[in-house]
Amino acid sequence: MVPPRLLLSGVCVLYTALVCAEVPPGLKPYVKEEAPVLVLNHVRVVDGTGAAPREDQRIDIASGRIERVQSAKLRNAFPPGAKVLDLSGKTVMPGLVGMHEHFFYPLPGAVPDGVPLYGEMADSAPRLYLAAGVTTARTTGSVEPYADLAVRQLIDAGRIPGPKYDITGPYIGDLLGRIPQLHTLSGPEDAARTVDYWAEEGVTSFKAYMSIKPEELRAAVEHAHAHHLKITGHLCAVGFSEAAEIGIDNLEHGVVVDTEFYPDKKPGICPAREAVKDLAERVDIGSAPVQDMIRTLVAHHIAITSTLAVFEISVPNRPPLEREERVRPALTPQAWSAYLQTRAEIAQQDRPQAAALLKKEMQFERDFVKAGGLLLAGADPTSFGGVVPGYADQRNLELLVEAGFAPVEAIRIATLNGAIFEGKEQSIGSIAAGRAADLVVVSGNPAERIDDVENVETVFKDGLGYDPVKLAQSVQGLVGLR
Repeated sequence: MVPPRLLLSGVCVLYTALVCAEVPPGLKPYVKEEAPVLVLNHVRVVDGTGAAPREDQRIDIASGRIERVQSAKLRNAFPPGAKVLDLSGKTVMPGLVGMHEHFFYPLPGAVPDGVPLYGEMADSAPRLYLAAGVTTARTTGSVEPYADLAVRQLIDAGRIPGPKYDITGPYIGDLLGRIPQLHTLSGPEDAARTVDYWAEEGVTSFKAYMSIKPEELRAAVEHAHAHHLKITGHLCAVGFSEAAEIGIDNLEHGVVVDTEFYPDKKPGICPAREAVKDLAERVDIGSAPVQDMIRTLVAHHIAITSTLAVFEISVPNRPPLEREERVRPALTPQAWSAYLQTRAEIAQQDRPQAAALLKKEMQFERDFVKAGGLLLAGADPTSFGGVVPGYADQRNLELLVEAGFAPVEAIRIATLNGAIFEGKEQSIGSIAAGRAADLVVVSGNPAERIDDVENVETVFKDGLGYDPVKLAQSVQGLVGLR
């Protein structure tokens, strides 16, 4: 018979079992609140549903879950043994559900005409996501899927800090010219085989990529659905309307990558540059063809993922450099220098197309939501750098407000909507009794000033409160390295 003491110790290793007094050693340096029963008192609650904030509230947390949310004015007795935190002047919102995240990041020091490579940020990415308030994340494409799966396992075992992860398999498409670390499809049978293999390895979603052909996409969708898994896509050779008919579940980035409006589009061919130029110069988002495409997506229940932060950096002098200074400590000196160099080159160019595309994407996302579409949000820390895990998720919220969404709507897009897409809205994405205590405490009122989402003071994941400063400091200077 196993002694009870050892049984209890074994349970404590499991991160989500927060009935234990002992926090796993791998998490303890980053934890600031670990009481089995907690009361967050006198808080402003932005609950993630899009509703107006509720002032002077009280949130009771026990064993990692929200027990009740009520007015602090009721002065009901606190639960026995509860640790009570007076958070007057603070706002509590749900943990962000990041739907376009990555473990990888562009490596600095590229060789001219060399091979484009991305490094696996297995140490820095999970901690920076969590520090910024991202408590659930979908990787949405992987260059090192086995490493991603292993990191998720380490996080779930309580050995390292990080969000709850939905691990997307390796990109499915023609990747040789873009990311040679990944597989290039040879046809529909290869697409089916790839999905089947990685489903057995433990990934929980898939992503189709740019040059994937219609018949390959159809095979990937059919096999992903046969495993009861969802598939998204950053498409190009296949337009959005065609992808909807094929049965894809989600589309990344929005209208900026939809090539179906390019007059010279040929079936199964990706005219990326030509279509982007045409979209910027000619296509009207309010036109009948684009609005018909929106209605098609809504009718097929296809979600769109907003990644405005990664589009913004192609516009000269955006974001303002003083805003980017906050991400500088996270980057290696080489990564920061490489970002500044490319940013300066962009600033010296006349780039009306980039500004037009950002504006049109914002309009598309507003129209998509008005039509009843499910809009998600994510950072997409790729491109030439500067889009840093966690920080860019916060920036995306600010850009959604710039696009015309009310702050509470933007917060819903980045929280509850992602949970709905993941089929987990009964456990994450909003603040209500019975939900996991995945919460972000911020100084200020993001329902009035969305920039306050940057003022994170504590991040709760399953009721365990993390110190965002300690998380970020533990990987300072590592983004671009590991």
